[in-house]
Amino acid sequence: MLTPLLLLLAGIGVLYLGAEGLIRGAARMGVAWGIAPILVGLTVVSIGTSAPELVVSLLAAARGSPDLALGNILGSNLANVGLVLGLAALVRPLEVVPSVVRRDLPWMVVITLVAFPLLLNLRVGRVEGTVLALLLFAYLAVLYRSWQGDLAAAPGQAASDPSFRPLREAIKVGAGALGLVVGGQLIVLGATDLAAQVGVPELLVGLTVVAVGTSLPELATTVVAAVRRETDLAVGNIVGSNIFNLTFVLGGAALVHPLSVAERILTLEYPAMALLSLLLVPIVLIGPRRPRRQPGPGRARVNGPKRIRSVGRVEGLLLLLAYLGVWFWLV
Repeated sequence: MLTPLLLLLAGIGVLYLGAEGLIRGAARMGVAWGIAPILVGLTVVSIGTSAPELVVSLLAAARGSPDLALGNILGSNLANVGLVLGLAALVRPLEVVPSVVRRDLPWMVVITLVAFPLLLNLRVGRVEGTVLALLLFAYLAVLYRSWQGDLAAAPGQAASDPSFRPLREAIKVGAGALGLVVGGQLIVLGATDLAAQVGVPELLVGLTVVAVGTSLPELATTVVAAVRRETDLAVGNIVGSNIFNLTFVLGGAALVHPLSVAERILTLEYPAMALLSLLLVPIVLIGPRRPRRQPGPGRARVNGPKRIRSVGRVEGLLLLLAYLGVWFWLV
């Protein structure tokens, strides 16, 4: 039993380091090449933090462990909303930028509801994967149009930032991608061996240990942002990550290797994930309004209302309690 646990812990560590290198390198290269920082945050960072889920789910599907793959995806969405946002809001109230309310939250709701009927035939094949991929492309197109003006407004920083080294950042991205693959392999091996030795279903292992492990990039990014008072994109990044988990990860895994779906996922795990994800909507809409934080040095002034919605400590505690309640229900 010790060996699977060591493999699992080592895999989570390597996966976390790989995701950090990939996210930081790709984000810095994107900004240096003239991509608007907020677009980098909502695409590169969200996709990058979903990369561990993609790698683990792909490897699990290829090894014939669809329960582990699906448990990882659904458990990661649960952890993103309940654990990550809950802890971050307890550290510091999180600002919710208006675009998240107008654009990203409705997309998360639609994708969460649309994905469910795709599972009803107890199989996520290439047809279902194609539908999810098309939803992802549609969301990215809307995202691009929303921030198209910012692309031209964000100047390239490669020349003005003497510390930027394209080769160094490219090496970070490459090493991070390699770390994702190695860490993902270790996690899948450790999780499947642990499930076999202890007699625990792979679905439960995927929903708990693996899901929290692959959510470490989101947890670290969001909590550190809250500590540094950079809270305006935290909710948007988590919402974006949940969207990418259902489209990019589930759709990508299904396109590479079709997944079988256990019946209990339709009656327990997926409804639990959807319930907690949709709980974020009323929390954001009825959350307290706070004065908009003044932009710091180097940040453009944002036009809009002086008071914006937020996810405060009370709402953060509610999300954490809901997350624990979901686990009592499932277990």
